[in-house]
Amino acid sequence: MKIDYIIVGCGLAGIAFCEQLLVNNKTFVVFDDSSQQSSTVAGGLYNPVTLKRFTPVWRNKEQLEMAITAYERIEQRLKLKLDYKVPVLRRFTSLEEQNNWFIASDKEGLEAYMSTTILKNTNKCIDAAFGFGEVLQTGRIDTKLLIAEYKAFLRQQDLLNEDAFNYNALIHGDGSVNYNNVEAKHIIFAEGFGIHKNPYFKHLPLEGTKGELVTIHAPDLKLDFVLKSSVFVIPLGNDLYRIGATYEHKDKTNTISAEARELLLNKLNTFINCPFEVVNQVAGIRPTVKDRRALVGTHKAFKNYHILNGLGTRGVMIAPYVAKQLFESIEHQTPIEAVIDSRRFD
Repeated sequence: MKIDYIIVGCGLAGIAFCEQLLVNNKTFVVFDDSSQQSSTVAGGLYNPVTLKRFTPVWRNKEQLEMAITAYERIEQRLKLKLDYKVPVLRRFTSLEEQNNWFIASDKEGLEAYMSTTILKNTNKCIDAAFGFGEVLQTGRIDTKLLIAEYKAFLRQQDLLNEDAFNYNALIHGDGSVNYNNVEAKHIIFAEGFGIHKNPYFKHLPLEGTKGELVTIHAPDLKLDFVLKSSVFVIPLGNDLYRIGATYEHKDKTNTISAEARELLLNKLNTFINCPFEVVNQVAGIRPTVKDRRALVGTHKAFKNYHILNGLGTRGVMIAPYVAKQLFESIEHQTPIEAVIDSRRFD
């Protein structure tokens, strides 16, 4: 079988690249054995503002516009709802934080995304004496549903192989890549933390950060917005809320821990005062890089081997943007932005 692309990985990065190929009428097949869980367990928020320091997310305008368009297209293709336009409210803990919010809202890259109206708290279950700042143009993508349904779509088209990828079976052809009975012009490695098993790109400094989230059932909370305090509280419907997330740098397993659960609930209890029950807990390894930028580019020796990785904690928003950069680089030799080009570490 001769095709244009092989894609290894069907998380947010792999799906975003699939979309580039579909839009541009390229042929491809995806390999994914469900070994990486970071995209599945992600909070799924897209938010153009870093709420810890009130700074703009890198290329926030371009990323946001491209992401919203991409998920709308996927919704139409799969005939399902993925994008929930939910506001994000930052809980203030002091007058100083309020002032810092107003100062930041005038800065370039933030003025379109930070409301200058302080919202008063009217929810008796939340301790927020200093009110909230509202981030505009935010939302949540149901990443678990996205990945499950996208894989189902690929299966229906006979475009998904769910066996573990065997790097030793790759054969470098003259301007092609051969894998088992597939001959492709290019191969895209989008396997997240699984890069550490990849002999062609494991030299790149993808560190991986374990994140855990819990889901609670809180009938009295009645939030219709995402609340950001010491943790995020993300409404899922039916009185369910996702609480997250932790950041663990040493443990590289997908095993949930009692320590992470206790940490999240202790933080939650500092500003929530209503009964709730923990109904689920999940963990995954985020593909993070030491300089907090993605890894996008081409192998220095094998010119048809490419990487799309390192999306970190903002995969929902950045994935379509970096996927397009990689596609344009491969097909049209358009330079990849230096700050995300994987060659910066070669």
